[in-house]
Amino acid sequence: MHITVCVSQQKPEPWQQGLQAAFPEATVSVWQPGAPAADFAVVWAPPQAFFDQQPRLKAAFNTGAGVDALLALRIPEATRIVRLDDAGMSVQMAEFACHAVIRHFRELDGYEADVAERRWTYRKPRARADFPVGVMGLGVLGERVARALTVFEFPVHGWSRTPKAIEGVTTHAGEAQLDAFLSQCRVLINLLPLTPDTENILNRRTLGLLRPGGYVINLARGAHLVDADLLALLDEGHLAGATLDVFRTEPLPADHGFWKHPKITVTPHTSARTLRDESIAQIARKIAALQRGEAVAGEVDRRRGY
Repeated sequence: MHITVCVSQQKPEPWQQGLQAAFPEATVSVWQPGAPAADFAVVWAPPQAFFDQQPRLKAAFNTGAGVDALLALRIPEATRIVRLDDAGMSVQMAEFACHAVIRHFRELDGYEADVAERRWTYRKPRARADFPVGVMGLGVLGERVARALTVFEFPVHGWSRTPKAIEGVTTHAGEAQLDAFLSQCRVLINLLPLTPDTENILNRRTLGLLRPGGYVINLARGAHLVDADLLALLDEGHLAGATLDVFRTEPLPADHGFWKHPKITVTPHTSARTLRDESIAQIARKIAALQRGEAVAGEVDRRRGY
């Protein structure tokens, strides 16, 4: 068995070493142009040349949850695409999302601004019932976020393409229920996969359906959000603010309006990072299962885009 590693923007050697330890009898290499054909690949943002030169791959394992960039490439139909289905990311996403919600709800951003000016202030406590939170996308990450928010006794709603049942969460499904879902939310967290159907889904119309004083938290992909529409709704006062962790261009250009907008908190795509050791262990288990002819979780349906 030959496993090849092609992880742009990451050091490939630790991935190679971890997989070699898991499969001591296999050949595990870092991919270079012209390298021999492999059976399995571990990838992040590989070039098109990688798949052009690896026609016999049984499976390509993406080292993240989102596969939109990978699906933009020409990949042989016989090559399965498998994403990470957790590997330590869901708990990170839950803590980040809860922090963003609580920071807004408790007006901690306002206190931070006051403290910076040495002002000792007080704000009247707000009722959780007035801050229903909606989670768009109820996959592994979205479900973990929705469950975590119920612990803090917020009303929690969830929306997904197909029906889901989550204890303590009011769930909605399909295009027919999207508007009703949005109209019940004051805080909106986006964790959808990026597909042709979800690109630009956070726009003037949909964000305008949120309750007045709405707050937007985008943790999925920058292309879900129409930047100009968010800025307009913030300036008009319909939205109270936003926490944005993902952007159409990353790093976020220095002249982008998000940087200095007083109602926007920017973080550098850090809500949930790939944990290498946990990811290697998961990928190794899945390779072993595929070798035994078994099905594995996280296999991507190319028609759906996730």
